[in-house]
Amino acid sequence: MIQLSKLLEHQGVRITFATTRFYSKNSLKVPPSMALETISDGFDDVRPTQGETSKAYVDRFWQVGQETLAELLEKLGESKNHVDCVVYDKFFAWALDVAKRFGIVGAAYLTQNMTVNNIYYHVQLGKLRAPLAEHEISLPKLPKLQHEDMPSFFFTYAQNPTPFDFVVSQFSNIDKADWILCNTFYELDKEVIIKKILIKFTYVLYRINSINF
Repeated sequence: MIQLSKLLEHQGVRITFATTRFYSKNSLKVPPSMALETISDGFDDVRPTQGETSKAYVDRFWQVGQETLAELLEKLGESKNHVDCVVYDKFFAWALDVAKRFGIVGAAYLTQNMTVNNIYYHVQLGKLRAPLAEHEISLPKLPKLQHEDMPSFFFTYAQNPTPFDFVVSQFSNIDKADWILCNTFYELDKEVIIKKILIKFTYVLYRINSINF
């Protein structure tokens, strides 16, 4: 997300970077040209204990994150640094709902590669389920997939469904996003002499109605 912010800033966009209070104090560093603001995940000073489940953390972040993001947008809206667009990591789909309450444009940022996004999107549509019943998986725009090609969360679902449900939930309201940003292959340059394919990753912007999974 910081790299994307740098690219946008290079294009003249004013950036306010928001992260959790814990990470702002312990590990995150942003360029001095960007404003840094914080929201809460419900664990501002310490990480969840071993006795607390990942589901408890996700549920807590969903509740407290929405509240504190709304407070942040309200604060910025009353200042000269009002927000025109919220670009959010799609794993936290609730950020779009908060932005819409304030009448702010929402841009979903898909951080995984598009093959993985395609798979989880079809789970959200109900066209694919965990655990997998079929041995060969057919999805639009992809070659036939075998079990070894699928994300590992499909095979740990019975023991712990929370990670799987979490990654699928990023598509729960994607149809409401104004824009979708993603990492994908933009161009492939084949070096004939050294017989290598150089893959350039770039950020590609899609209108929501032009997504073609």
